[in-house]
Amino acid sequence: MPVKISDKIRMMTGNEACAEGAIAAGCLFFGGYPITPSSEIAEYLSRRFPIIGGKFIQMEDEIGAMGSVIGAALTGMKAMTATSGPGFSLKQENIGYASMAEVPCVIIDVQRGGPSTGMPTLPAQMDVQQARWGTHGDRGVIALTASSAQETFEQTIHAFNLAERYMTPVVLLIDEITGHTTEKVTLPDYDSIERVDRKRPTEPPETYLPYKYTDDCIPTLAPFGTGYRYNVTGLCHNETGFPTNDPKEIERLILRLTEKIVKNRHEIINCKRTMLDDAEIAIFAYGSVARSARQAVLQLREEGIKAGLLEPTVLWPFPSEIVLKIAEQVDSFLVAEMNLGQMAREVELASKCKASIHRLNRVDGSPISPPQIVGKIKEVV
Repeated sequence: MPVKISDKIRMMTGNEACAEGAIAAGCLFFGGYPITPSSEIAEYLSRRFPIIGGKFIQMEDEIGAMGSVIGAALTGMKAMTATSGPGFSLKQENIGYASMAEVPCVIIDVQRGGPSTGMPTLPAQMDVQQARWGTHGDRGVIALTASSAQETFEQTIHAFNLAERYMTPVVLLIDEITGHTTEKVTLPDYDSIERVDRKRPTEPPETYLPYKYTDDCIPTLAPFGTGYRYNVTGLCHNETGFPTNDPKEIERLILRLTEKIVKNRHEIINCKRTMLDDAEIAIFAYGSVARSARQAVLQLREEGIKAGLLEPTVLWPFPSEIVLKIAEQVDSFLVAEMNLGQMAREVELASKCKASIHRLNRVDGSPISPPQIVGKIKEVV
């Protein structure tokens, strides 16, 4: 991002940058419950929101926190919560409700090790599959990631824009390293930021259908309190929002919940590429691990090994077409991640045996370092 006169440079942690990104996106409601290593997001917004007219509430638990976010979002507010792995698990039922009711909101997950309470103060990337499959039922899912405080600021804004555009909960997955690392963040003039707001109904209340089927598959939910009355439920429903047992209506709804994301996946998916044009081995890494991978690529290039990096900033929908195209070019992939291979499975499926897949995993609460990646690459080339 080029620095302009109106830009402000700050030293911020990733968690602080996330909270500031929410403000920049137009978020004015936070409902949360403290949990390491995400608590600084709540602390930051508890100080800032009273100044700018936002609403901060600490609920009795993570379930209530997610419920409060859904309620605020239904009034038209941009709403967010933040948590870590154990809290993310507790929020899943209400995330599923928001998916079925098509309520836009943002969930920040600052990952730590698990299962259960696991490693409260140590990093991991163990919630990647939970972000996709944590709730039961079929639905389209959007989950972003970030590797730095600057990117966390930008991805938080992007998460709100995607939530509002596609009327769905959006997850931003960072990890303890990204959340707690203090570094330079360039804050732009907030008036210059692109902000997406949900569609508003154009028809009068008496003919309004909240879940009316349209070509883009995206509903138009009027904010509560604006004269439009409609039913919101987690049950399968028809265009009116009221429950239905009609098989055709049920199938139509479930397909639409998936298709509104799938049919727009090329607009949602995004990856960063480093030295991939002539690469013979590609590293697939995301979050804080991608920072180590970038350094590893530079070192490997200096040693004559043609390595490159594919860094997804959107994990779901998964960039299958991009992975396949690279797999057809390189000899092998190295998937580096702080879990036992949650994304490696996806890379292997997407590559369709066009390239060999190697894994570098770490689950001891320590980061994956550039020397580890370099060493593993040298083992497999």
